[in-house]
Amino acid sequence: MRVPKTMEFVPDVDDECAQTTVMPDSQVHGQSFISHQDPHFRVGYADTRSHSTAQDVLKSSQCDKQPEKMNDPCKQPTDPCEEFDRLRRESADEMFGAGAGSGAGGGRGAGGAGDGDDGKKSAEERDKQLKLRCIVGALGALLAGGFIAWLLSRDSKKATGDGTGGQENPEEALKRAKISGLITTPRSSEQLPKSVPYLIIGGGTAAFSAFRAIKSNDARAKVLMISNEYRKPYMRPPLSKELWYTPNPNEDPIKDYRFKQWTGSERSLYFEPEEFFVDPEKLESSANGGIAVAQGFAVKKVDAQNRIVTLNDGYQIAYDVCLIATGCSPKDLPVFRDGPPSVREKVMVYRTPDDFDQLRRYAQEKRSITIVGNGFVGSELACSLAHYSKENNGGRVYQVFQEKGNMSKILPNYLSNWTTRKMEAQGVCVIPDASIKSATRDESQLKLELNNGMTLLSDIVVVCVGCTPNTAMAGPSKLEVDRSLGGFVVNAELEARRNLYVAGDASCFFDPLLGRRRVEHHDHSVVSGRLAGENMTGAKKPYQHQSMFWSDLGPEIGYEGIGLVDSSLPTVGVFALSSDSEKRAENHSEMLAESKTDVVKEIGDSPGVTCDPNEEANYGKGVIFYLKNDKIVGILLWNLFNRIGLARTIINQNKNYEDLNEVAKLFEIHT
Repeated sequence: MRVPKTMEFVPDVDDECAQTTVMPDSQVHGQSFISHQDPHFRVGYADTRSHSTAQDVLKSSQCDKQPEKMNDPCKQPTDPCEEFDRLRRESADEMFGAGAGSGAGGGRGAGGAGDGDDGKKSAEERDKQLKLRCIVGALGALLAGGFIAWLLSRDSKKATGDGTGGQENPEEALKRAKISGLITTPRSSEQLPKSVPYLIIGGGTAAFSAFRAIKSNDARAKVLMISNEYRKPYMRPPLSKELWYTPNPNEDPIKDYRFKQWTGSERSLYFEPEEFFVDPEKLESSANGGIAVAQGFAVKKVDAQNRIVTLNDGYQIAYDVCLIATGCSPKDLPVFRDGPPSVREKVMVYRTPDDFDQLRRYAQEKRSITIVGNGFVGSELACSLAHYSKENNGGRVYQVFQEKGNMSKILPNYLSNWTTRKMEAQGVCVIPDASIKSATRDESQLKLELNNGMTLLSDIVVVCVGCTPNTAMAGPSKLEVDRSLGGFVVNAELEARRNLYVAGDASCFFDPLLGRRRVEHHDHSVVSGRLAGENMTGAKKPYQHQSMFWSDLGPEIGYEGIGLVDSSLPTVGVFALSSDSEKRAENHSEMLAESKTDVVKEIGDSPGVTCDPNEEANYGKGVIFYLKNDKIVGILLWNLFNRIGLARTIINQNKNYEDLNEVAKLFEIHT
């Protein structure tokens, strides 16, 4: 769905909340309600003195708006029994002839009826009515208070995720405090070991992959992992993919984030359960070794010469061999980063389970959400949110990016444009060729001014514009960082210095085929972490892996890539045509796409008829070759799976192919 030139999404406006004034007990007790000369109403006061009547509560929500009225209940709260006290005193005056009314008939009791007994009787009846009214009001206030207490108790149960009225056992409370970032694990760095054989800085995919390799080669290895997150190691890809398509995902953060893969199998976001890990305090005494994770700690400096790391609080840990796997952090945009706090509180990045929880809450509240960015995370998240919003009657989902089509830095132009239309069909409101010029805030929404003249109103903005490698410790540690690519510079064995390795997103390595590179893909983190772990145990292997990546735009579109997949390179795409179309050709019809370097070759099953280039293409399955100096340097498999090994072999052969149609047949597109 294309967007009109000016788009404004206006949410429903809630009614203004009524203001209810509650009087503290100290204020009630501080007033003198009872005349010590008159004991008649002591019991009535004792029953009602600490409660507001139901009428008082109603009055407080029906405030007189006239500024000239000095007794405005919104501004000058009065005692709930003040009116009762005043009338009681008037009744007492009438009953006993007190005050000015006891003389020449000016009193309501004596002069109004002319009969003292009748006046006394009517005063008693009036007094009883007032008593009854105050008691009924007190009971109403008690019932209202009980109802409010029940609501608070229910909210407490929801917040804690159990049905015990908000009371957690100590173990669950401790887990929740750790995950919420309230406390570290262990509570103090002084409880960490002073020295460890294997030290890993970082707690992500590369770090955990390295541990597995270390443990495979050293069965009793003792590994300490230092992570600035408050969770055990987990995988990131499902956060923008399958988790959003899993029915009724767990609401409680202390439970597993379980999800269903596209194949139907179920697994957890975490690599291993909590019981798998060793407490950091017990690592040194563990006979069989294991891995301990120090959660919520950060390393400030690595002394590679003396093999000592220094934490932010100054605590030092000695190591025999160390791995840096600090990953990267999401980028923000200056228009938001430099904006006022009122704007920044409506903007978030997306990388962790906490981000998933927060964004899902917004989606459940039917907020309009704008995704800024056109990369893997931005595109996947836009599709996932559109699906989630459609399933839950949610708000609009926008995707704003500067490029002309979806994933245009990866996909050839024709495929990028086709994918953009597919995303629109899924419910994403795509706004290409646009960037955010300014952002302002009203009471509830952000007003985004785009450089193409459009105005977009959105409740939440999610910035997905890539990430920056975490190399803050490079300067104090005297480690080299690549000036153009970022990341710690390492040799072929992934060493930055002797006995100090780097793996994952933060490593900048030399690829024998493609030159120096830095890769931000799950597969690279797994394989580079595994190789670093092997080398930490003495393997000394070079890193020669061609890492792959994959992306899912919902359950219907999935693709895998390997090598240098860059849309600025010449490409040749070979696609399978629909077998049910009589117009498709057995012979290969070639047509130039929008870019002169993009060649599409379509292979069909029906012989004898040439494909019409003006027809709407349907890129169901296919393979795209990326060329450099007439050699294949990258391969993208479109809705083709379990063929990445073949693609890796073709790239590693590093040779010219006369006919790429023959190469495409190796991938068995029609199978």
